[in-house]
Amino acid sequence: MRALLIGAVESTRVALRALADAPGWTLAGLVTLPLDLAGRHSDFVDLEAEARAIGCPMLRTANANAEEARTAIAALAPDYLFVIGWSQLCGEAMRALAPGRVVGYHPAPLPRLRGRGVIPWTILLDEPITAGTLFLIDEGTDSGAILAQHFFHVAPDETAATLYARHIAVLEAMLPGLLSGLAAGTVEPRPQDERYATWAARRRPEDGVIDWHDDAVAIWRMVRACGDPYPGAWTMLGEERLVILKAEPVDLLHHRAALAGQVVERSEQGFTVRCGDGRGVLVTEWRGARPSIHVRLRGA
Repeated sequence: MRALLIGAVESTRVALRALADAPGWTLAGLVTLPLDLAGRHSDFVDLEAEARAIGCPMLRTANANAEEARTAIAALAPDYLFVIGWSQLCGEAMRALAPGRVVGYHPAPLPRLRGRGVIPWTILLDEPITAGTLFLIDEGTDSGAILAQHFFHVAPDETAATLYARHIAVLEAMLPGLLSGLAAGTVEPRPQDERYATWAARRRPEDGVIDWHDDAVAIWRMVRACGDPYPGAWTMLGEERLVILKAEPVDLLHHRAALAGQVVERSEQGFTVRCGDGRGVLVTEWRGARPSIHVRLRGA
């Protein structure tokens, strides 16, 4: 069975290794981004060295749907396309290179949370349970039949980094069994139930701005959702962007008379900001200068 892999992030690396090691499979090629477009993914991974080490041909392209890319893919005669860690939708002409055999991975319990920015949205929505889903890519957005799905709980203090790592582990665990089943022809795709479908909108760096009028728990959730490998939750300290990397909600015992966004305490641990509900957020890791006492940070 010949596979072609399309992607440019850590989950692509997992798929590359799984395909290279899977009995009955040949990794016919890898399609990935040019290095000058690495900024398209905040979690970009350059896979050239690993592809070269296993003798896998590699094509760098900005658009896998372009005719030139499709011609190169067709020449490799893949039985399956694996599109894992790629921001573009697969057009009809690309899907036609392996009809009904284009496989994707989505870090959500499809049909719930189809779309973009799913790991941050999982935390922002305070989802108690999520899943990793391998599915067949069709003409819709994350709407194709499910091939494999693994559910797991989301911790109350989950961060984007920990949730991302858990999805990588889930994908790593699911792929060998799926590849074995696809090679043997024993996998039975399960159609998604449209009654339960929801969609997640794309998130941009500016969506991580902190509104200090929100309650402390909501701000804590924003910090956890937008952190590494994403651009981070942020506010403005004068004309400087202050990125909050780690924080936690705290009770304010002595600073009830303060404005939302005002720095009310400083310590060796960090600094505390008053929030809209009268509680505070203790910031213990950040990027940028530490604000002086009583300065007011700008929110949305």
